[in-house]
Amino acid sequence: MNNELKPYPEYKDSGFEWIGNIPKNWGYMKLKRIAYVELSNIDKKSRDNEIDVVLCNYVDVYYNNIITPDLNFMKATAKQSQIDKFKLRKGTVLITKDSETPNDIGVPAWVSENMENVICGYHLAQIKPSEKVIGKYLFYMLLSSKVNEQLHSLANGVTRYGISKSDIENSVFLVPKQEIQKSIINFLDQKTSEIDALISDKEKLITLLEEKRQAVITETVTKGLDPNVKMKDSGIEWIGEIPEHWEVVKLKHLSNHRFKYGANESAESDNPNQPRYIRITDLTDEGNLKNETFKSLPFNIAEKYPVEKGDILFARSGATVGKTYIHKSDEVASYAGYLIRYRPSKKIALPEYIYYFTKSLIYREWIERSLIQATIENISAEKYANLKIPLTNTNEQGKIIKFLNEYYAETDDVLNHLNKQITKLKEYRESLIYEAVTGKIDLRNYGEEPELLVAERGEPYGN
Repeated sequence: MNNELKPYPEYKDSGFEWIGNIPKNWGYMKLKRIAYVELSNIDKKSRDNEIDVVLCNYVDVYYNNIITPDLNFMKATAKQSQIDKFKLRKGTVLITKDSETPNDIGVPAWVSENMENVICGYHLAQIKPSEKVIGKYLFYMLLSSKVNEQLHSLANGVTRYGISKSDIENSVFLVPKQEIQKSIINFLDQKTSEIDALISDKEKLITLLEEKRQAVITETVTKGLDPNVKMKDSGIEWIGEIPEHWEVVKLKHLSNHRFKYGANESAESDNPNQPRYIRITDLTDEGNLKNETFKSLPFNIAEKYPVEKGDILFARSGATVGKTYIHKSDEVASYAGYLIRYRPSKKIALPEYIYYFTKSLIYREWIERSLIQATIENISAEKYANLKIPLTNTNEQGKIIKFLNEYYAETDDVLNHLNKQITKLKEYRESLIYEAVTGKIDLRNYGEEPELLVAERGEPYGN
């Protein structure tokens, strides 16, 4: 709890484990008693006999969960009756009603401005508070993951989860006096904006460090470590000049093995005694494997798609196309069909050198050029095989790897420190929200009162 803020003088048991004790004079109500819930039925299709609209279909992608008119949404069409019902108005609270995981159910968003042409999309439910509760307070309650656990627990599904209108309406929310709600809103508006500004600054710094690291990698794998070396034209536009004693070589000429696609098997088992089954979803942006997504394949299947130490896996399709992973351990593993295995000959090219090349700006440019020429986001094994990279002898490759390993370690320390700071700030933000909306801190008479709005349909709801 924030040491500068005091608790209420008296508390009582709320009767709900996820809320805990609440101030003695606070009460709670089901959502249907304090707000109007409407589940959108507007899909992303466009029909000739309907009106052009723009859909807001997800809320978890917006920074700070605030939806503003300048964001880019999805184009679709809708009937006039749907537009009248689901047009986004200032003061509305949106939540996700279906998602791939239960924890993404109930993610809230706050509509900051009236949006004439923007409609609540089919993945969302729209909540319009009545005169009994201020909308911004309800939004902050939903923003607390502990309070939102009740919605997560009601989500049903197997491969995709959803929640019914009835379950949303029967969820329970604390309803203190409106004067207290206003004070909580003022407090959280101020404190969360301060925290979000700090988080934003640190995220910008991380972006700058990552951009610098990519630039250093690019310079090193195309120019080497000697700033005085004589250069020559590589003959490849996006590579530019390379040291005179280097050459440009296709990947397929650096291996005694063909590029090989992975197994088209579903990830059903998580037996730690079986070979790991590496999928695109297991790979982090840093090129590591996620422990929490471990899946395995039986030995008789895995042995047909082996991954050895030094093998490089290339993602071949979708949003992650071009992403790479180098297997650094002696752990027996296999890999999935959306990945392509490449096994370089260590006598010609060290695996770590090729892997670092795939972290360079020129590799990313090659990916983008390849996708422009493709009808779908896909890069085949044949295209990867013909990828040209600048190459020096293995002795110099080793020196480049050593330099980049040390540089990565140094920058990783800084990036890890910044990420830990961001995590702590987010945890502090979450803690403040929970303590405020459940009365763990006394915020009576805090700050100025926010403006109250009146919905176009006649029911008052707040901002």
